[in-house]
Amino acid sequence: MIPDRVRAHAEGFNAAVRAGDFTAFTTTFRQDAVMRFVGVPAGPYVGREAIAAGYGAQPPDDTLTVLAVSSGGDTDEVRFAWDRGGTGTMIVRWEDGLVADLTVTFE
Repeated sequence: MIPDRVRAHAEGFNAAVRAGDFTAFTTTFRQDAVMRFVGVPAGPYVGREAIAAGYGAQPPDDTLTVLAVSSGGDTDEVRFAWDRGGTGTMIVRWEDGLVADLTVTFE
């Protein structure tokens, strides 16, 4: 089962990719959120404004599908597949319903 918060995050990301506009998606991050990437030359980004700037400078162009989720408290480990091929993992820590920390690993 995919938790609602993970489903909403993935759907928001995919909608942003399709629209080419990450403005609404980045409002799902806390003001002091941190976003890191492993396996690609991007980030880390500290703060919602830096995250928005990162998406603006290097916007993703592929959507994703959630494969599996392991949850514990305020943290979800999300296995996903890029829709054009490849897989990865997101570790998402939540605070007050917003993303506080996100680490994305590309495999």
